[in-house]
Amino acid sequence: MKKSLVYTKTGDKGTTGLIGGTRVPKDHYRLEAYGTVDELNAHIGMIRSYPIDEVSKLTLIRIQDILFTVGSYLATDDQVSDLRNRLKTEESEIELLERQMDEMEAALPPLRHFVLPGGHPAVAQCHITRTVCRRAERRIVAMSAHTEVNEWVVRYINRLSDYFFVLSRHLANYFNIEEIRWVPDLHD
Repeated sequence: MKKSLVYTKTGDKGTTGLIGGTRVPKDHYRLEAYGTVDELNAHIGMIRSYPIDEVSKLTLIRIQDILFTVGSYLATDDQVSDLRNRLKTEESEIELLERQMDEMEAALPPLRHFVLPGGHPAVAQCHITRTVCRRAERRIVAMSAHTEVNEWVVRYINRLSDYFFVLSRHLANYFNIEEIRWVPDLHD
């Protein structure tokens, strides 16, 4: 049995290979996009490491699975169109996020102010994840200026950042943590 190597040494000169074989610099827009999605996925794993409710945990696992697919899509060279065209873009995945948000918000007090991130490590991690998700969205939109990106990907990532905000509020409630509202301190 051949050993699988984590290191290949092919990236030692500052380039990496896309799915399809094209080599690009490691600061290429495509790597910025899928690398940020990978970072997002790691942050979601951190949320799952806390003792959260089962519905949230299962939803997060589903999201992580989808993000691996999205990352692969973003990492695939345009010349491998048969792979890029096989991305599953099911509206039901976006609708699932919306349903989950609606259900969580129904059990929460109305939001009348911005809230300060924190109060519990899982809540703070949701806010970190939300901001990384927003960055992933910006990187994907920047990528779309250079190459075609399925609009479903942008919509899913956009909705996902909203999901993490609502999840932060849900987990604050779950852990019985008071949300600290932000009130601007402005001069007259």
